[in-house]
Amino acid sequence: MCAYVLVAEDEPKQAELIGRFLARENHTFQLVGDGRTALDAIRGRRPDLLVLDLMLPGVDGWDVCRAVRAEDADLPVLVISARADADDKLLGFDLGADDYLAKPYDPRELMARVRALLRRSGANSAVARRALRVGDLELDPMRHEVRIGGRPVACTPAEFRILAVLAAEPGRVFSRAQLLEDGYGLDGFITERTIDVHVRNLRRKIEADPATPAYLLTVYGVGYKITDLGDRDR
Repeated sequence: MCAYVLVAEDEPKQAELIGRFLARENHTFQLVGDGRTALDAIRGRRPDLLVLDLMLPGVDGWDVCRAVRAEDADLPVLVISARADADDKLLGFDLGADDYLAKPYDPRELMARVRALLRRSGANSAVARRALRVGDLELDPMRHEVRIGGRPVACTPAEFRILAVLAAEPGRVFSRAQLLEDGYGLDGFITERTIDVHVRNLRRKIEADPATPAYLLTVYGVGYKITDLGDRDR
């Protein structure tokens, strides 16, 4: 899969290294060194993937990620950062990143993650192709659309995959490990803890009261399930 990748990295040597590896796999790319230029580039030509360093001058990577998600829920975002603390990683996912790679990293691992994100974001790689409905919750994988009571809901690619896995089998309880495998495949690099972050974000978007969810339920000690309003077991 040849793609157009935007790389927002302010360290010239790192940016050039990423560019060389992208070129080896026949991707086209643009290198930018600050957050404002990254946002302008995205608005000028939407990339297939954004590789985003967090420590950018001017507008930092956190704010770039927020802005991207406010405008485009579907754009895959791979964060790279020297900030390897678990809380930083979870914050990155909370802001809508699809993957997070700590520096220093092996460029081969970076490219494996690029390939995985591009595969998962392809039009034919949705977890399910048929439209799904659970109560007032509707998913259209082919259009990557979610609606609740007819209202559009903006979901990141990672959130959509988790929701689609659950909605395909209402009432079935999925463990975090199963959601990782079914939603990401064996080439995924997401940890089980980040599933909880995505579920929390989804509840904010689809539940009338996220503290008392009606659709996306926790089965304590096991995992998560999705159900309609008729099943209130939590």
